Amino acid sequence: MKIQQFLSLLVISICVVAGLCVKDEQQLLLQLKNNLTFNFNSERSSKLNVWNQSIACCNWSGVTCNDEGYVIGLDLSGESITGGFNDSSSLFGLQHLQQLNLAANNFNSMIPSAFGLLDKLTYLNLSHAGFVGQIPIEISQLTRLVTLDISSVAYFEGQYLKLENPNLRMLIRNLSSIRQLYLDGVIMTSQAEEWCNALLFLPNLQELSMSYCNLSGPLNSSLTSLENLSVIRLDRNNFSSPVPETFATLKNLTILSLSVCGLTGVFPQKIFQVRTLSFIDISYNSNLQGSFPVLPFNGSLHTLIVSNTNFSGELPSSIGSMTQLSALDLFNCQFRGKLPISLSKLAELSYLDLSLNNFTGPVPSFGKSQKLTYIDLSHNNFSGPIPSSSPFEVLQNLISINLAYNSISGRIPSSLFRLPLLQKILLSNNQFGQLDELTNVSSSKLNTLDLSSNNLSGPIPMFIFQLRELSIIQLSSNNFNGPMQLDEFLALKNLTTLDLSYNNLFVNVSLNLSSIPNISTLKLASCNLKTIPGFLRYQSGLAFLDLSDNQIQGSVPNWIWKLKYLQSLNMSHNFLTDFQGPLQNLSSNLAVLDLHHNQLRGLIPVFPKYAAYVDYSNNNFSSIIPVEIGSYLSGTFYLSLANNRFHGSIPNSICDASFRVLDLSRNNISGTIPFCLIALSKILGVLNLRNNKLSGPIHDLFPASCALRTLDLHGNILEGHIPKSLANCSTLEVLDLGNNQISDGFPCSLKHISTLRVLVLRKNNFHGNIGCPKISGAWKMLQIVDLAFNKFNGALPGKWFRMWVAMMDDENQADSGVNYLRSEVLQFNPIYYQNSVTVTSKGQGMELVKILTIFTSIDFSSNHFQGEIPKELFDFKALCVLNLSNNALTGQIPSSIGNLKQLESLDLSNNSLQGEIPTELASLNFLSVLNLSSNQLQGRIPLGSQIQTFSNSSFIDNIGLCGPPLTTKCSDINETFSSVSLQDSAIDWNFISVEVGLIFGLLIVIGPVLFFKKWRHMYCQFLDTVLCWIFPQLSLEYERRGSQSYEVLVWRKY
Repeated sequence: MKIQQFLSLLVISICVVAGLCVKDEQQLLLQLKNNLTFNFNSERSSKLNVWNQSIACCNWSGVTCNDEGYVIGLDLSGESITGGFNDSSSLFGLQHLQQLNLAANNFNSMIPSAFGLLDKLTYLNLSHAGFVGQIPIEISQLTRLVTLDISSVAYFEGQYLKLENPNLRMLIRNLSSIRQLYLDGVIMTSQAEEWCNALLFLPNLQELSMSYCNLSGPLNSSLTSLENLSVIRLDRNNFSSPVPETFATLKNLTILSLSVCGLTGVFPQKIFQVRTLSFIDISYNSNLQGSFPVLPFNGSLHTLIVSNTNFSGELPSSIGSMTQLSALDLFNCQFRGKLPISLSKLAELSYLDLSLNNFTGPVPSFGKSQKLTYIDLSHNNFSGPIPSSSPFEVLQNLISINLAYNSISGRIPSSLFRLPLLQKILLSNNQFGQLDELTNVSSSKLNTLDLSSNNLSGPIPMFIFQLRELSIIQLSSNNFNGPMQLDEFLALKNLTTLDLSYNNLFVNVSLNLSSIPNISTLKLASCNLKTIPGFLRYQSGLAFLDLSDNQIQGSVPNWIWKLKYLQSLNMSHNFLTDFQGPLQNLSSNLAVLDLHHNQLRGLIPVFPKYAAYVDYSNNNFSSIIPVEIGSYLSGTFYLSLANNRFHGSIPNSICDASFRVLDLSRNNISGTIPFCLIALSKILGVLNLRNNKLSGPIHDLFPASCALRTLDLHGNILEGHIPKSLANCSTLEVLDLGNNQISDGFPCSLKHISTLRVLVLRKNNFHGNIGCPKISGAWKMLQIVDLAFNKFNGALPGKWFRMWVAMMDDENQADSGVNYLRSEVLQFNPIYYQNSVTVTSKGQGMELVKILTIFTSIDFSSNHFQGEIPKELFDFKALCVLNLSNNALTGQIPSSIGNLKQLESLDLSNNSLQGEIPTELASLNFLSVLNLSSNQLQGRIPLGSQIQTFSNSSFIDNIGLCGPPLTTKCSDINETFSSVSLQDSAIDWNFISVEVGLIFGLLIVIGPVLFFKKWRHMYCQFLDTVLCWIFPQLSLEYERRGSQSYEVLVWRKY
């Protein structure tokens, strides 16, 4: 009984003490409340709203008192306070305060210096509270602080918390008790040595967080002298240095976060083996290399993020020993090889991103990783069917799976569509060939289904229309076929995006629906549409519409310009003829308008005011270019009016726009190129005026900051010289000046443009030698050169050719993929301008509408080049086309021609080449065009399965050649040469006895020369040449006797 009475009294006394509150402190708190600015009626200010005089302050929410009723703790975090806090605040009268939390407010003021009065504080949290400006030195007087958090995100709004004067060293030099220091987002001016050494004043420091602080490197190993460090967060600084290996000596390290820090070198493997480490993030350090070591068994690691680094190698099988691992992010690295089987044993794994690597083999099984919510294996080289041992049905927590951009084949697992929480299935750009029909999937939460670019065929499975939550459906670029009622898709009430493009579907629209979903993206390219679906005029939220590659005829409807949110319209490759009026005062917000390849005619009536991309090419417009076009398109990056019938001159207002690409090619535009258009190349990346009637010079006005990557002026009447200022275009890739009247020497002024890939000077009046002296490394990326039909002369410069490195490299031809030479127009919504060029290949002019980066061509034909073919040309192992015809080249065809394994077309006709055709020519398996006619070649045509497929026209007018495909047999030609040469010699020498007498007289005069073999040989060659020049009937022929070949003078009767 006495014990019960005692306990009751004790409880009552404790309650009384707990409710005590020093009256002065309660008044200070009420005064603080009255001065602060916050929303009295907001639920966000739930603590301050209940403070009142009738309740003791120690019972107020957010207030903590000691046994004596003094306030020792105050938590006003997240109270939506917006002001009323300065040095005069009553808060600073709370002299017993030990813990203060003002985080997550918006004071929008400097930190009051009166904080120095609260000298008993051990915990101060001012994080994300809207403070700006310099942190006051008075904070350094709080010598009892154990935790200091002044983190800020104000820099996102252009306002900053700064630690400049005082700096970090001055702020913390007296705060030796600090264990947790959080200064994220505080801008500092300290260099690496300063801020690292300043932290040494904190011997008890356990947690350090200084992300977004503008710190500079290098990372200093002195940090490891802080032996108690367990948390290091230094993300988004600029260290530009390796990570010190001594970090691995921090035996208490649990968190290491160094993302976006400009880290370099090789990441120390030993850090991964720190057994206490639970979290590591070194992502977005693109110059950081590394690989995984053998990982410790039963380690503490639960989060491993190395995405967007240069990590490489294979995943070690020891990854399976990390039993606590819940998040593995290796996005966009250089990892390769098959995934270890042990990866499927990670029972705690919930997040897996291995995308954008080079992993191979089958998709792994995730049967034991039943906590997985996110799987991304996209952009790898996984192949084969998904094995039946991958029981997706056990992944009941899965929300998203992405296997796109691999080579996975076979059947799409039907179990995916029955997972209760799954929202996204992304399987595009694979080789899936089967999608089974399903039932009972109406309860699915799936909202995104992307099966585009696979090999799926047959009708579209009906179960898709039962997935009632679907908002995004992408089925493009498959082999789905048959009629398709669009109404079935539109019955899905949440549908916002539908892409059925590039199948074999016949899409019909009848629309017997009471309601239609609000579509934002509709793509029906190549769906055999005959008309524009009428229901679209009521789709006020439509943003992206693609009806290209159909059979739509008639007019572009007027209502399409009135769709308020329409940003992209593509109706190219149809049969549209005109625009439905009226077209005045249109308020279209289109950013992309593509109507190319139609039959539109007359004037161009529509230039959307805000368009960034406009393509009216390949139509029948026949007007002048509007005089005020520049004011219509002031914000346009891409404009193509190519392949129409525009005439007149280029208006000067076109320079008022901010074009990155301007294509006016293949029209009837005349006049001169405007001065301002050349000056516009400061921002202009592509200028294509090809095949017009432009005349006059190319103005020498290219700015110092020229941004041109493509300049195509082919097929005009331009004259004068190549402007010297064109050398300012240091990123130029394509230069085509062919088919003009330019008169100049070889453009050595451009020799420092290292990016040049295509150089076409064809059919002009260029003259002189080619090549440039005293230069190394020039044009190392050059892949297409066309100098044909000019007046170049002299020898071909072998030393200059050594610099054309791109033509020598064929090691990656097979693995290079299909890459085209193109210019990016819009960076964030990738749109490219596809370069084109005309080359002479396989005997005729051929336009390469898309220039493969691996296609290489040299055309020096129809000039006056002399001498031997330089051996350096035959080091161009990547060469596809070589044309040296119609010159005065001599010597033999080198046997090293066999190096040109990629060669498809070879034309050496109409030269003075001698000797035999090298047998190595027969080993060129890709050769489909060969012309060696009209030379002085001799001997047997080499045997080979490829070379015998060419007609005799490839070898005619070489009197000494024999063997298939020529009808002349080699035995016949030897006998003919012997008899004919003897007979002709007797008759002919009698006939020209006077001339021969003169020659022998000369030989007697210079007889002593004959005692020197080398001189004798040279002298005889000279005499033979003189004779052939004087007497056209004389020619040099070759006669084989045994294993030797001899030159024989033969008089031909015509």
